[in-house]
Amino acid sequence: MGVFVFLPLVLPLTAWPIARLAEHHLHPRTATRMLTALAVAMALCSTVCLALVMVVGTAQLPGNPLPDGWSDPEVRAAVPYDEVAGKTAIPALGAVLLACGRVLWRHGRVRRRSHRALVGLPDTAVAVLPDDVPYAYALPGGRRDRVVVTTALLGCLESAERRALFAHERAHLAHRHHRFLLAVQLASRANPFLRPLRTTVTYAAERWADEEAARTVKSRRVVAQAIGKAALVSRGVPVPTLAGMAAPGPVPRRVAALLGPAPVTRGWSSVSTSVGWAAWAAAAGTAVSATASANSAVTMYFILNSATPL
Repeated sequence: MGVFVFLPLVLPLTAWPIARLAEHHLHPRTATRMLTALAVAMALCSTVCLALVMVVGTAQLPGNPLPDGWSDPEVRAAVPYDEVAGKTAIPALGAVLLACGRVLWRHGRVRRRSHRALVGLPDTAVAVLPDDVPYAYALPGGRRDRVVVTTALLGCLESAERRALFAHERAHLAHRHHRFLLAVQLASRANPFLRPLRTTVTYAAERWADEEAARTVKSRRVVAQAIGKAALVSRGVPVPTLAGMAAPGPVPRRVAALLGPAPVTRGWSSVSTSVGWAAWAAAAGTAVSATASANSAVTMYFILNSATPL
């Protein structure tokens, strides 16, 4: 085990370059999927290693529930012992579990409240709320996925802009963007070093929906107008939505991207480019993180099994 058990806690730093470059050089669909996968993998590895540090570091503390075999000198010689790190890992792991549990609880609560708010409305794909506050968001789940929009926002948009708005929200639902956003939120709670990936994934998911809407209505300018106009009149959703599904993201950058050429889907970038270098660095960091956590977990298992034979 040794120092390698601590590596997954800091290796998310290797994903920062690709998180910065993905917004400008990768297709939003590629950026969303790749960064979410990186964040989840690194968060799982860091959480496993945090738990191992806690177990190893507190093995000889009074009241520890581990078997008596852990106190044997041969076992202590085989397992690195750092009481300070072990004691620190206890509240750290507790904070991780509490933060992730709170995110899941809030997600479930908002989902239930959102569906209850639509009771009595026609069971259609679009739910129009008679509200003076202009906002719209995608609401997955229930008997069907629905787009929720208020009469105030619809009154501010032209016919073509409404079609763009609906296409944007339907793209969120069709590609299950709430799952990506929820996963990256949980990852960023598990390891604070993953917060830049959460920011980028949130923006990339909005850009992905923008591009899908532009392809549906066959006009990038109409989608840009709809986004800009909705941002100007909207004051935000009055209640929290699922994993930030109503977060508009940096609107000026989204509008500028829509007024430019459509992004090109590229294959795996060459290491000779900045994007390629960053992507390979993130992939290497994830591989090392997974290897270190797996090695530490397997080592722990064999030592525990030897110390406490069945």
